[in-house]
Amino acid sequence: MKPKPGSSKLAAKSWPSAAQCLRAALLLGTVALLPATTAGLAAMDGRVAPAFGRLFTVYNLVKANYVEPTDDDKLVTGAINGMLASLDPHSSYLEGASLERLSTMIDGSYAGLGLSVEEDDGGVKVVSPMHGSPAEKVGIKSGDFITHLDGKLIYGEDLDAAVAKMRGPAGTAIRLTIYRPGREAPFDVTVTRNVISLEPVTSKREGTLGIITVNEFSHDVGKQVFEALRALQQQAGGHLTGLVLDLRENPGGELDEAVALSDLFLTQGVIVSQRGRVANENATYHAESVFVGDAARGLPIVVLIDAGTASASEIVAGALQDQHRALIMGTRSFGKGSVQTMIRLDGGHAVKLTTARYYTPSGRSVQEGGITPDIRVPQLTDPDVKRREELTLRESDLKHHLVNEAALSDKTLEEDRHPDPRFQLTPEQLKARGISDFQLWYAEQTLQHAGAGSLALRR
Repeated sequence: MKPKPGSSKLAAKSWPSAAQCLRAALLLGTVALLPATTAGLAAMDGRVAPAFGRLFTVYNLVKANYVEPTDDDKLVTGAINGMLASLDPHSSYLEGASLERLSTMIDGSYAGLGLSVEEDDGGVKVVSPMHGSPAEKVGIKSGDFITHLDGKLIYGEDLDAAVAKMRGPAGTAIRLTIYRPGREAPFDVTVTRNVISLEPVTSKREGTLGIITVNEFSHDVGKQVFEALRALQQQAGGHLTGLVLDLRENPGGELDEAVALSDLFLTQGVIVSQRGRVANENATYHAESVFVGDAARGLPIVVLIDAGTASASEIVAGALQDQHRALIMGTRSFGKGSVQTMIRLDGGHAVKLTTARYYTPSGRSVQEGGITPDIRVPQLTDPDVKRREELTLRESDLKHHLVNEAALSDKTLEEDRHPDPRFQLTPEQLKARGISDFQLWYAEQTLQHAGAGSLALRR
């Protein structure tokens, strides 16, 4: 592994503190906290480029002729936002509420609904509800659009303003109007705000199977998964026969934690590499489990993914797939294969800039195409599954997204060459059988029938 600032090494059992974790990979990318220098920002060989001359000319025209007086900060912020938005969907200017939201996603807590949202053509789209949050409990799903708050339209409103309205004191309620692809009409849900403490890892045991759900890759996730696995093994009296690693609806998190989690189950080889235009953005991360080895001790593993599986979670799925350590199951992941660097301008302003792409051990770029599961398993317990799959938003649907070096076809990537007859079951039939999560049930059935050590689980 090429060392990086703040890198966490499971082999040495050295878990970085929040202050040490400088590299982070959110749904919006890998974030390295770097200082901006005046020379680095303004070096232009002593000349002002013609494009900057045009920018200054437009600025002066607006200041002199616009129908109302203009604020300098507003004009500069608008110019910066436009500049970065023209590059790709993940480069952005962060200040105030947007910078605070990024910090909260990593290690904060707040009173609100527990929703990760993004702006999509003027609408507020749900990326994912947080595990155990008030939003999840009332049935809000990834891909939903929030159109009204307490009956007031929020379409076209600033995203940070909409987020601020959804937050509030614990115990207070708010009515959300939801448009869900696949439903004929919008519907209302009332959600009671609560204190949201991020819960990145949860686990449970089903007989001799362990199920570990990773909701995001925040600080110490690798350590928490390690501890959860040990607890499950103890609960089973050391007789676990398989493990489900659930990465569905996981928008990403810290790159180091994705490497640490992959390292739990790999004893050697490449986990992920990244390549950028600047040499210091090139790095290769290797498995280094010298002391821990394979923490699952050779147990067969199924990794569950879906369209909400993005960025850091795709790194884990790609590493375990290419290293033939796990069977990947579910639906194709989001396809977020670029790395962002967050450059601090000052205490309250930062730029998040795409600086590299990352690649799986076999050299595949995740960008656009995502991770294709070894076995495609639709979420049949979702009554809107067919329509939702048709309208699912992925990286390839975003404006100005980076193009994969290889030509990709969504139709080809979605082909299911060996569908299981059980995929014809309806939500009503599954409910009658007591199955509330078909993808998880299918993973458990696969593990139970495969038997420990089955080579079928390693493709």
